[in-house]
Amino acid sequence: MLNDPLANVMSHILNCEKKGKMECFVKPNSKLVQVLLTLLKQQNFIKNFTVVEEKRGGEIKVELMGNINKCGVIKPRFAVTKDAYEKFEKRYLPAVNFGILIVSTPKGVMIHKEAIEKSLGGTLLAYCY
Repeated sequence: MLNDPLANVMSHILNCEKKGKMECFVKPNSKLVQVLLTLLKQQNFIKNFTVVEEKRGGEIKVELMGNINKCGVIKPRFAVTKDAYEKFEKRYLPAVNFGILIVSTPKGVMIHKEAIEKSLGGTLLAYCY
């Protein structure tokens, strides 16, 4: 039973990274998971991903690069204001300007640096470094 599909995807990617695999298959497929993987690809944490359609839920093939040290979801999903990102950077990331926080804002899902530039608050979803 899947309670949090985003958490399952992030933990599966991290487990495959630790094992040294070059690709993994994550399920279920959703728009939020695809946006998250797109952000990880833009930040050079993963090489590429492709959607494999199936009858139920679908599956995503993720090509890994070995660049992820740790990744996970943030629970509970904290609401963050445009001035409070530094507090959560200290809590979830090991150093300043090392890693990303993924935030759901009214303008869409983006990394925290982009949200700071646009001066947007939102809800914290995940972190990766």
